[in-house]
Amino acid sequence: MAVIDTETTNPESAGLLARLRALLGGGDSHEASLTKRLAGTVFIIRVFSAGLAYLSQVLLARWMGTSDYGVYVYVWTWVLLLGSMMDFGIAVSAQKLIPEYRAANQHALLRGFLSGSRWLTFAVSLTVSLLLAGAVKLASPWINADTVLPLYIGCLTLPAFVVANVQDGLARSHDWMRLGLMPQFVVRQSLIIGFTAGAFALGLKLTAVDAMLASVAAVWIAMIGQMTVLNRRLATTVDPGPKAYAVKNWLAVSLPIMLVESFYLLLSYTDVLMLQQFRSSEDVGVYFAVVKTLALVSFIHYAMSATTAHRFSEYHTAGDKERLSAYVAHAIKWTFWPSLAATLVLLALGEPLLWLFGPQFTGGYGIMFVAAIGLVARSAIGPVERLLNMLGHQHVCALAYALAFVMNVVLCLLLVPHYGGYGAAAATSLSLIFETVLLFWITRQRLGLHVLAFGKSKS
Repeated sequence: MAVIDTETTNPESAGLLARLRALLGGGDSHEASLTKRLAGTVFIIRVFSAGLAYLSQVLLARWMGTSDYGVYVYVWTWVLLLGSMMDFGIAVSAQKLIPEYRAANQHALLRGFLSGSRWLTFAVSLTVSLLLAGAVKLASPWINADTVLPLYIGCLTLPAFVVANVQDGLARSHDWMRLGLMPQFVVRQSLIIGFTAGAFALGLKLTAVDAMLASVAAVWIAMIGQMTVLNRRLATTVDPGPKAYAVKNWLAVSLPIMLVESFYLLLSYTDVLMLQQFRSSEDVGVYFAVVKTLALVSFIHYAMSATTAHRFSEYHTAGDKERLSAYVAHAIKWTFWPSLAATLVLLALGEPLLWLFGPQFTGGYGIMFVAAIGLVARSAIGPVERLLNMLGHQHVCALAYALAFVMNVVLCLLLVPHYGGYGAAAATSLSLIFETVLLFWITRQRLGLHVLAFGKSKS
């Protein structure tokens, strides 16, 4: 059979392909190609895990009923929010500190960070979890009775959740994307499905308590398994020797990043938490189903952030501004255009996807269009917050997120009581647009970089 050379026989197709390659960064450098492969790996893992998470949420919603599912969503949102904040930002700063220690041949500091960062965050998160459990006890007379026990179980989840986040950052700093992500996003979700399916098969009526018990077991098992494999791999790449613990330096770098991450997380979860205060658990469950359905869009942004942060630090440390600028532009293109395509597909298929949760969840279809606006706007500047963090502009980045968070809270207070899920989605989208404009302006002023997926720099 003859092989047809499409570029020779069809010049128009060849020209279209060439333009597409140029748009998405064709002719990439070795680093850009590696980044695409790693980002592709991260995205595939996140998409697969999204499928598992989506399946677990669909099953839980059907097995538990809308009310219990709403309680579970509320408590699990607190776990995600607090657990992601209680690592002091070390999960992200690892991608800055590890390349710096390696470049400077500071092996003792590297060894100290790889072990000490996990012990430090575990000790602090355990202490905070006990304090939070005490706070739940004191506040129990004013908390919905069905929510108290799930909140206690959520406190048990936090230490393992925090250590898993740190280990994710350590693994990603070595380009071990599967090791960083699989335990949290695949193993954990699979265990939750397995535990709850087993309980359902035994004829038990699943409640929010049962779902939280399954979740706490899954988080601890996945974290311990990840720790075992990570320690073995580190033993083959890091020579044994003395350890030095520069805790003050870790915190000096990490705490501003923690502020950035904290305000971003608050911005991400404010809508769900505020909706719980003004609307029923049923409304919270429907809104959460919408958020989960649109999660694929944010996974693309996450994939590029996960694979680019330590490269930003590496090129900046080497003083290679031209390489850094080209790499940033590449990361932005590969965040925005796939995000836009994914959004259009999800909006087209949104109603049948929501129906999987149950017929009553299709009432949230209109909310998807409002929520999608903010996600697309945010993707237009790519992983710029990681760029600012890695280049030492954590404080101004944190300020931008803080302003967006305050705006989101105010808008939620104004809109959620009257418009419910639509108000929460509108408040979040407007806040994300405001945040995007701020970060674009900050990066242009501080770094002189054009960080928009379209248009060209005037410099």
